Formats: sequence, structure tokens, C-alpha cells
Amino acid sequence: MRFKDYYQTLGVAKDATEDQVKKAFRKLARQFHPDVAKDKKGAEEKFKEVNEAYEVLGDPAKRKKYDQLGPNWQQAEGMPGRSAASGGGFRGGQPAGAEEFNFGGTGFSDFFESMFGGARRPRGGGYSFSEEYEDGYESVRPGQDLATDILVTLDEVIHGSTRNLTVQRRDVASGTETYQVKIPPGVREGQRIRLTGKGHAGPGGGRAGDLYLRIRLARHPDFRVEEGNLHYELELKPWDAVLGASVMVPTLDGQVSLRVAPGTQNHQRLRLRGLGLPDKEKKRGDLFVEVRIEVPETVTTQERELWEQLKTLGAPNL
Repeated sequence: MRFKDYYQTLGVAKDATEDQVKKAFRKLARQFHPDVAKDKKGAEEKFKEVNEAYEVLGDPAKRKKYDQLGPNWQQAEGMPGRSAASGGGFRGGQPAGAEEFNFGGTGFSDFFESMFGGARRPRGGGYSFSEEYEDGYESVRPGQDLATDILVTLDEVIHGSTRNLTVQRRDVASGTETYQVKIPPGVREGQRIRLTGKGHAGPGGGRAGDLYLRIRLARHPDFRVEEGNLHYELELKPWDAVLGASVMVPTLDGQVSLRVAPGTQNHQRLRLRGLGLPDKEKKRGDLFVEVRIEVPETVTTQERELWEQLKTLGAPNL
């Protein structure tokens, strides 16, 4: 399984700060967002790659693990992918001797699934692969459940979708099975979709386990998600904050005009009702616009003189 260089994907150095990683992601995510790109198919794949890279480098815990393991991640103790011969006793994310599963259509690469979760059995019951046979007969037991992550876009949260999920497994004649997965509107981060009977086969003819797909929301270049609400950072010129202005703000439904009142403060939040994400009853949350007043890093001589005048005029009011 090929190692993925997430730093290269985002075009940042290995010692890049959180802010630099975030800016790089936003730039690439806007460039390859399927809604704006001409090559929809190519952009969709690139968008997924960028999202996956930021899922790791934008999370301090995942980034630390990724940096520690590096290109030799498969040789790390306890990591999926270690063969029994190397002392690990694992293969393809499963105990040695278990069925092997590889997923397609989840939005994540096999590398990501192997390093940061991959195929997991979330429940403790079911068949244990170290179990002994009694009197030469295999006891009838239910198969274990299987779980993996599925990347869902915010557009899918609003409108819902139907996705094709492919599962490569050794216990079927074709080697590959394809399932249609319905993503209902209003799904949330961490919610699980259950595919009954699509997990591990039950030993001795027992009932097959289930396949659980855990929802992971794709990072968006403009919005941060908190439950059903969206948060957007509005970069505002100092004079617009002082004098007030009408600005265009992006939403998942298109741009809207927002009136910024005179005297708006830095970090002030403005609320746009009903422009967030829906819940399962189709009631939508809100969009919170968080003001970030831009301060110029450099000024011309003329601009400096004007700022000095403003300083003098404003001094009695401070």
C-alpha cells in the first residue's frame, strides 16, 4: 500500500504552522471544489485528496501520529498491514486468518483507513478468530460487525444522495460486492448508517454481521460546522467596520447580501437564520458570520499620514 505524503498534497513544509496548513487547504479546496471546477470528475477526486490531507494535518493528534510513523508506518508495532511473518499478526486491518476487506467509494484512501481506523469491528460480540472447534464441528455463531468511515459533503447533508460503495472481500466468488448507500438529508458527524448482513459471515452458518458506515463531514473551504450551525469568517476592512457596509457572504445556497452596521467590532458574530444544515426533520440551523477586521501589514507614506490624522481625531474619544 503506497504511503501518502499529505504535506506534498497541500503544498506545505513539514514544519508548517496550523494557520499555514489551513490557508493551503482553503486555497486548494476552493480551486478543486466540484461546484466551481470545469473538470467535475477530476476536481472531485482532487477535492477528496485535499480533504483527506487536511483531515490529518489539520488535526493535531492525527498529525502527530502521521509524523511519528512516517513512510515506514507499516513496520510500526500494532499497525494494520503487518504480516504474521514480521511479528505483527495482522493483515489488511484484520487479525491473521480473518476475512480481508477493502472499501471503495467512501471518500478515503486505503492508506488513510489503514492508518487512522480502517475496517473495524465496533461490537464485542460475535465470532472470535482464536476460538476452538468442539468435537470437530464449528459452533453456529453470529458474524461480527464491520465498520468504516464515509466522507460526506455539506451539499449531501442538505440534499441527501445515493452512493455506490464497493467492498472487496475474499468470501464471495466475485471478490467484489457493490452496495447502494442512501445518505439521508440531515446526517451529522459521527452518525452511523447500517447495512444489515454486510459484515463478517457467521461461522457455522450463523447470521452475518452488519456493516456500519460512520459519517465524516468533508471539510469546507469557507465554513466550520458545529452541530447544525455553520460558521464563516468575514474579513472586513477597518473603514467598513466603522462606517458600515453591505457585503456579499457565501452560503450553501448561493451568495446573500449582509448589512454590516456602523461600529461593528472585531470578533462580533452576525446571525443569518435558517442558512445552516438541516436536521432529520429538515429544520435548518443558522449561519454565524464572525467578523475579522483586516489590519494592513504595510502602508504607504500617504496612508500613514491619514492613519495619524485618524489617531489624532480619535484620541479624545479613547
